[in-house]
Parts: sequence; C-alpha cells; structure tokens
Amino acid sequence: MSERLVTIKIGGEAGFGIKVAGSMLGKIFSRMGYQVFDYTEYPSLIRGGHNTFEITIGEKVHHHIRPVNLLVALNQQTFDEHQPELSKDAGIIYDPGKVKNANAKFTLFAVPFSQITRDVGGSELMKNTVALGALLAVLGANIEGLLSLLRETFGSKGQPVIDMNLKAGSAGYDFAKKNFKNPFAYKVENRPPREQIYVTGNEAVGMGAIAAGCRAYFGYPMTPSSSLLEFVAKNGPKFGMIVRQPEDEIAVLNSAIGAGWMGTRSMVGTSGGGFSLMTEALGLSGITETPVVIFMGQRPGPATGLPTWSGQADLRFLMHAAQDEFPRMIIAPGDQEECFYLTAEAFNWAEKYQMPVFLLSDKNLAEGGKTVPVFDQAKVQIDRGEWVTAEDIKKQGKYLRYKVTESGVSPRALPGTEGGVHLANSDEHDEYGYNVEDVANRNAQMQKRMRKLDNALLQIPDPKLYGPDQADLTIVSWGSTKGPILQALADLSLFPSPSTGEGGRRPDEGGETSSVNFLHFNYVWPFPTPRAVMILEEAKQLLVVENNFSGQFEGLIRQQTGIIPGHHLRKYDGRPFWPEEIVEKVKNILG
Repeated sequence: MSERLVTIKIGGEAGFGIKVAGSMLGKIFSRMGYQVFDYTEYPSLIRGGHNTFEITIGEKVHHHIRPVNLLVALNQQTFDEHQPELSKDAGIIYDPGKVKNANAKFTLFAVPFSQITRDVGGSELMKNTVALGALLAVLGANIEGLLSLLRETFGSKGQPVIDMNLKAGSAGYDFAKKNFKNPFAYKVENRPPREQIYVTGNEAVGMGAIAAGCRAYFGYPMTPSSSLLEFVAKNGPKFGMIVRQPEDEIAVLNSAIGAGWMGTRSMVGTSGGGFSLMTEALGLSGITETPVVIFMGQRPGPATGLPTWSGQADLRFLMHAAQDEFPRMIIAPGDQEECFYLTAEAFNWAEKYQMPVFLLSDKNLAEGGKTVPVFDQAKVQIDRGEWVTAEDIKKQGKYLRYKVTESGVSPRALPGTEGGVHLANSDEHDEYGYNVEDVANRNAQMQKRMRKLDNALLQIPDPKLYGPDQADLTIVSWGSTKGPILQALADLSLFPSPSTGEGGRRPDEGGETSSVNFLHFNYVWPFPTPRAVMILEEAKQLLVVENNFSGQFEGLIRQQTGIIPGHHLRKYDGRPFWPEEIVEKVKNILG
C-alpha cells in the first residue's frame, strides 16, 4: 500500500457483531505494522437498528477520514445507504443472499457470507468471520493474522469453537482468492512491526487510573462511560482496585468522596445526565477539600439527547456545576495516548490541591480505537500531596484540618492518625472544621480555597503548538478535536509532521505560500492565560474548532484573554469532525 490512507466500513444489523469484527480488523492491521483509527455508529436503541464500524489505516493516522474505500455490506441497508460516502475507485463486498439489488458503479465483490457459513457448519453469527477473510483477500493481505487472532480470541471457548471460526475465516478468504482475479485499487502488505498497542480512549483511561494507584472506582452505566466501568471491573481488581456500581449516580460520587476522605485514590465515571445528579455531592468535595477524579464522557443533550453520539457541549457545565464557587480543574485529553498519561496526572492534581479534577472526554474519543506507542509506566510519577503524621501533630500541639495557608492547601491527616481528629461536613467551618458563619472566617476560608487555583496556574502545562511558530492561520481547539485537525493539516501538507511540530509550507497554485499551525489545549480550566495570550496575540488569524453550538471554548478565550477570534467552525449534530470539513474551512479562509 502507498502512503495514502485506506478507510474500510462494515455495516449491518445490530446483534451481528459489527464492532467485534471491526475491532479484530484493527488488531490485525496494527500487528501488520499500520497505524489505525476506528469509529463506530449505532442507534440509541436497547436492541436492533443499523450499526457501522469504520476504520482508517495507513503509515501515519491521526483520525478516521472520508471517503470510504472499501465497504462491507452485510445487509441491503448498508449497500444502499453508504454508497454516497465511497471514493470513485471504491469496492463493495456484499452477500448476494442479503443484497438483492446490487447495482452500483463501484467494484463489486459478491461473497455469500451466510451460505459459506452454513457450508462449514457454523452459526449465522460467524458470517462476520467469513467477511473478514474475504476482506483480507480483496486487499491482498495474508490470512495468518486473522487465523492467529481467532485462536487468541476464542482460546477460552474450546477447540471446536476455535476450529469452526478458523474454517469460516479461511473459507471466506479462499472464496475471494478464487473468484476475484482482478487486482483491487487498494492493497495492504506486512510492514515492519511497531512498538504500539491498539486501545480505545476508555481503555487508556482505565490503564492510566490503574497505573496511578487508583484503588476505588464507582460508576453507574451511562454511555459513553459504560465501557470504562466494564474495563476497570474486569481488570482493576487484579491491581487492588475496588469497583462498585451503587444504586444511582448520587451514591456514586458520595461513595468516591468517602473513599477519598479515607485517603484512597478514587474515581467515578459518568455522562451529562448522570453528572446532573452529582452536582450537590461535587460541592461536598469542594467544601471538605476532598480529592476525587471524575471522568465525564460527553454526549449531546439536553436531557437524554443523543445517547450514543458525540459532542463537546458540557465544558461550561463542569466549570460552574454546584452552588457557589470552589476550586476545580478540567483536563481534556486529545487522543488515546493522552488519555493514559493525563488520567495519571489527574490523580496527582486532585490530591496535591485537594479538589475535584475532571477528565473531560466524549464518545468519539472514549469508544474510538487507535494505535499508540506502548505506554511508559516509568513516566507516571505519583504525588499524593501534603500529609501530616502523628509526630507532626504532636510537635504542633494541635491539628488544623483547614488551616489557612499561603498556598491554599491544608495538610491532610489520614483517618486514624493520632491527634488528627477533625470535622468534615458540608457547612462552612473554621480551621478545626467546626461550623462557623462569621464574616472574617468565611472570607479567610473562601480565599484560602481559591488560592489553590492561583498556584495551580503556575504549574499546569502550556497549550501545545503544532507546526511553525508563525503562520497565516492558527487553529485553536481542545480535547478530541486534536485528531481530525492534525489529520486535516497532514492532508493539506501544510507542514510535514504534525506529531513532531516540525514546520513547513505548501506552495499553492499561484506560487505563493500559506501556512497553518495548531494550538491545542489539554488543560482548559483553570485557563492557562499567560502562555495562551502570548501565542494568540501573535497569531495573524484565529480559527476555533469545537463540537458545540455556542462556541463554549471560544467564549472562554474571550473571557480570559479579551481576544476575539475571527473565525470558528462548530458542529453539533452528534458526529465528530471529518478532517475534510476542516480542510475546506481552512482553504476558504486562506483563499
């Protein structure tokens, strides 16, 4: 395969293992030495509906792209509905037993999935395995990757199940090899192996939590955080993590705050509707100064909204949730690699400043699979903040849990520490924790708590600039829009290596040059004002890209810097940005 990217889409009815088949495909290509990014779409139904799995592979992949180059249609709806997404030289692999009207201007590969499955004695669910075999044959790939993965996947189900799947995959592969002699426009071949893994955003968050020493996870199933709960429930106990699903979201956060007060690193996972029930407990974390990490998987609202789709419209919600004001931090990973390392960092921030810290993700990132370098656990440093011991308390003669300090951080005593008895409730309090409502005490405690953010601002990392230091256009964004923006810049050839930040320019048809750089924010609150102002003020033109209607991050830039971006690109239909949409916007701005 050339340096160009290839996008494959599999579609069919829910219940036929579309996502499982797609994930297996991602693992196969990853092991063949390719980079991979996948994207799933499924309706907000308990059962049934049309499901698709889309995967882009290539030498360097930041995000999935359009058009689709190879479509695997397991039913008529897939065959008919997705043709407008195909490239001119695309192919369609389909089951003639399911697709009756197979008229199309694309290269057609008729593979009787169901019939082949029956011929080898398999169940109807194995037709996806037949389809994977046929797909690899059409792309000119070796079948050994599929066979090895089938042995691995079904190893615990017994040899008869393994053998049946091996027969199904081989039969699909052999059928395509025998019947389709003309070469397809897209080919893949084994590349040198890479030190990489293929993970979803939620899997990476779960790994980061384990690496950070999280010992208590509480969650109530809610897309797109449900898969995080499933991941830690399966893997967390192996590393000493307690995983609980309480009766509701109110109990979820209260339980995590209780664990945090006891000195246990704790975490919760939710989405907008579930977090709505947590806001009072969030205030409890704020006034008791109890650390907790909250994973927020965004999806479009309001109310139930679009439960299985993606968006970035909860930023302002998290900034202001719960009554009054108290310190909090919002960290938004941009890709699966950042999901791991920033999750680990979130626990450090929470304990160092004794406050709630949000990990703000969305469905596109949470459920999307991507190849990333193997995580380096040596980079995960654990900082548990300030603690006092029984000896410290004895020397001081007393213990002030909410001592007014210059940093705003009052050292904690682990429950059970001799001399460390104190009150921790939801009322305003003095340094001992006793309820006190006078003006002087209120001001002292309020100012103490808010000083945490002043000190945190001195330590949080700057936003990262990709591309040349100076450019004709600076794209500004946050969170999961990182992938499509980097992919768009790579497609535009505006600079050669977005991942390393190396600069470059592209000659246009008129002989002039235009350049674009990209300022990406992981730490969105507190807003990293000094560094951001310096870069934003130097920009010739600004384009803010985000997945919401009102431009919440653009408004935050105005609020914190006084700078008014000249351009924006917003999307709020539940779908992530396609790199092509960003390319078109950039070209329109640069003329």
